[in-house]
Amino acid sequence: MASEDEVILLVIVVDVNPLWWGQQAQKDPEFTLSKCLDAVMVMGNSHLVMTRTNKLAIIASHCQESHFLYPSKHWKIGEGSGDVQSASGDGKYELLSVANDLIADEIKNLMSRTEVKGHQTDTLLAGSLAKALCYIHRVTKELEAGQELKSRILVIKAAEDCARQYMNFMNVIFAAQRQNILIDACVLDSESGLLQQACDITGGLYLKIPQKIGLAQYLLWVFLPDVEQRSQLVLPPPVRVDYRAACFCHRNLIEIGYVCSVCLSIFCNFSPICTTCETAFKIPLPHMVKAKKKKLKPT
Repeated sequence: MASEDEVILLVIVVDVNPLWWGQQAQKDPEFTLSKCLDAVMVMGNSHLVMTRTNKLAIIASHCQESHFLYPSKHWKIGEGSGDVQSASGDGKYELLSVANDLIADEIKNLMSRTEVKGHQTDTLLAGSLAKALCYIHRVTKELEAGQELKSRILVIKAAEDCARQYMNFMNVIFAAQRQNILIDACVLDSESGLLQQACDITGGLYLKIPQKIGLAQYLLWVFLPDVEQRSQLVLPPPVRVDYRAACFCHRNLIEIGYVCSVCLSIFCNFSPICTTCETAFKIPLPHMVKAKKKKLKPT
């Protein structure tokens, strides 16, 4: 149990890609976006009631933007702050009631203004993680004297990875590692090599759940305990991390490639000029072996 001087902040990033969830609703009507958000709210409520000083933030990672579901602009987390009153009179903890209502309203507003146009349908996961780091930094600045913040990020991934976000994604991972922020990943569909690297580098947990309908149980079992409690639990074994990098020219995952010595850009084919920093490389030519002059023998 955390002390009063220890604040634990959990930031949950939920993949709400409308295309993926639309296809998922056709494949499995029992597991929809609303069911996923219900499991997320159960996870968030459980985190808030564990300790009075615990804090929560939920970010929706869309294909067009990264949007805060909680806390929203209508209400601010904190003791005695906020102008939103709970409409529930059944004795429910007011903080949980307000949080659930705000999350439901924000996701409805986000989906109502969604207009998918063009071919850019990838989830903006790197931007959502960057926004999570910025929020953690802001909460750190607002701490009272003597308080200590322990923060972690939980990513609930649905759609496939986007190799175009590789550079931004790796920058976010190393920034989280520098700030001692754990990144956990709960993957709903196909394996995510980027999140495997993020969890391995920051010391978080990676899990691809075998049954989507049991999302709430997996969240409470694996991802609700903090770092100290996890060492006392029997958790799923670690997975083999895919450390392949995405080339900057075709955005394909490669095992062997060419790296720019100036900006560290990765290419699958050799290029005399780096397309990122425009550095020109000198191509070493093969050494010409000069023919030795034959000495004339004296006659």
